[in-house]
Amino acid sequence: MEMEHFLKLPLLGLAPNVECFMISVARNWVVKQLELGEFQSYRDVYRKSVTVALKVSLLAYGINLMCHLVLHQLGLLPYDLKALLIVATLLTPPITFVLAVFFYVIFGCAIHDIGVSRARLEELSHTDMLTGIANRRAFQTAFEAAHGEKAMAMFDIDRFKVINDTYGHSLGDEAIVRVATVLSSVFTKDCICARIGGEEFGVLCTDMPFGEFAACCELARRRIARERIAGDDGTFGITVSGGVANGLPDQGFSQVFSRADKALYEAKAGGRNRIVLSCNDHSSPKECGNSETGVARSAA
Repeated sequence: MEMEHFLKLPLLGLAPNVECFMISVARNWVVKQLELGEFQSYRDVYRKSVTVALKVSLLAYGINLMCHLVLHQLGLLPYDLKALLIVATLLTPPITFVLAVFFYVIFGCAIHDIGVSRARLEELSHTDMLTGIANRRAFQTAFEAAHGEKAMAMFDIDRFKVINDTYGHSLGDEAIVRVATVLSSVFTKDCICARIGGEEFGVLCTDMPFGEFAACCELARRRIARERIAGDDGTFGITVSGGVANGLPDQGFSQVFSRADKALYEAKAGGRNRIVLSCNDHSSPKECGNSETGVARSAA
């Protein structure tokens, strides 16, 4: 009966609302200290485990002392208070510290491994497995995240089916890798190169004048045309056709992509191994790149 009566008493004789506030503060503090978050390395896990274990040990020691003092005041303590304080001081902090470090390291390492796996999966979901450059999903995400004017180019390997049928799919894959390598070497600053699908590639630049971008597209086309791939049936070269479009800040991905893709097909229809530009009506010939690159211009 005495224990039942004790359980019904407010903690330390405080008002119920004050008691609830103290419990809430303590609970939030504990949750904050034990919050694992994301760890960059195992070293971060071990370092934080020690810090958290020290705090938890002090908290456990304080709660232990407080509870026994309350029991002592109520006359419910069955043994000497002084002996209790000695035992609590010698046992509670070290035991709590070891257990806290042990469990925190276990869960922290697990969270770290999950975070690494998640980051790797996120990277793989935005990467083309054959070439190592971005895929279409990453390409579109980069476009939507960009602000201001943008420049987009679409490249397609000419007569790729003939390459596959004549030299085999392995050399066809080699041709795809060569094109990706050249594009990545030409477009380096504030640009993203992506394999859109099959033998088609995309390039997006957000901080490059459109005339300079068009000139880089022509440079990439020329470098690709110099590539040679050796196979069992002889050596062959590869060429690409390209469509280039500039995009205004208020133009969406599908609108700019469609114009670049249309310019690409015009390049294909015009004889392949060439670049066609699709500019907005407000762009001058110099801004569109005609006078600097000699590539063809398409009506927007």
